[in-house]
Amino acid sequence: MSQITTERVETADAADLEARIDSMCAMRDTRREDWDTLAFQTKAGPQYRRAQIRYIGSGGTGNHEGDDRALAAEHFTFSNMLLPPGAEGPEHTHHDVEEAFFVLEGELEITIHAGDDSAARLLGYRDLIKIPAGTARSLRNVGDTDALFVVMLGASKPQLPTYPPHSPMAGITRD
Repeated sequence: MSQITTERVETADAADLEARIDSMCAMRDTRREDWDTLAFQTKAGPQYRRAQIRYIGSGGTGNHEGDDRALAAEHFTFSNMLLPPGAEGPEHTHHDVEEAFFVLEGELEITIHAGDDSAARLLGYRDLIKIPAGTARSLRNVGDTDALFVVMLGASKPQLPTYPPHSPMAGITRD
């Protein structure tokens, strides 16, 4: 039988620990709403306007390695998304990662798609949905206030999502 030890090994001084814990924090007052990262989608209509607020990594919105406010992602990404009333996230698929949405404010309708079929659920405060990789999904703010929600993707650098041929995003470029 192995013995469990509770002895702490002191290997860092207090200043090192302060710097280390600071490097692990992404504080609210240093975040910003990035309305530009998905601005290309507004070419298909103003209802696709939304903002990403990055905490860990870039999420599935592209390369934001120059954003020194976001913590480096090792195993997953974590951001907030802000959708004004009536705003939508178009149908898309993340082929390589599962994605979770956790609602902080407002009402969010999440729809999954399979061909011509779909199923939707309304999520509100502290509701969560986990969507497997390869599942087409869309989302929409169905409330009359902003919807703010957590978005987590299960990889440090997820592939960009793809859009089906019938999507308003089909053929729209990021530039």
